[in-house]
Amino acid sequence: MFRGHFEHAIDAKGRTSLPARFRDALDAPEGQIALILTPALFDPCLHCYPLRAWEELEAKIAALPQFEPNVVAFRRKYLSAAVECELDKQGRILVPPSLREHADLHKEVLWAGMGATAELWSKERWKAAQTMSEAELASFKAAIAEQFRL
Repeated sequence: MFRGHFEHAIDAKGRTSLPARFRDALDAPEGQIALILTPALFDPCLHCYPLRAWEELEAKIAALPQFEPNVVAFRRKYLSAAVECELDKQGRILVPPSLREHADLHKEVLWAGMGATAELWSKERWKAAQTMSEAELASFKAAIAEQFRL
């Protein structure tokens, strides 16, 4: 499970360290596929899946109607953009330029644990995404209370 959030650097080549706690959650030794990265559809970040979780998602998507327009669009936007990432000896992954551009990753990044998956954000965009107005906060509280029946 991926828990917590961790700030790291990303170098000019696009390499960033995977938090040690996240590495412990993976079954992948150095030189093997550790994560699948794909651009989030609705946020300026990357979704990060361990290989096993990604394969489970692919199986679910494969079971959907092949020619349904929203399924086709989802496959094109989400699946086709996915990239396999290996861990190097230093516990880093290489984020390709197209994905760095989508998430605006420069110098400082933030890994956010989301349970079975993680997200990779630019530090600045993470801060902006966490900011809520009074009205947004009230709406969020009501929605969470309803979802969790609190």
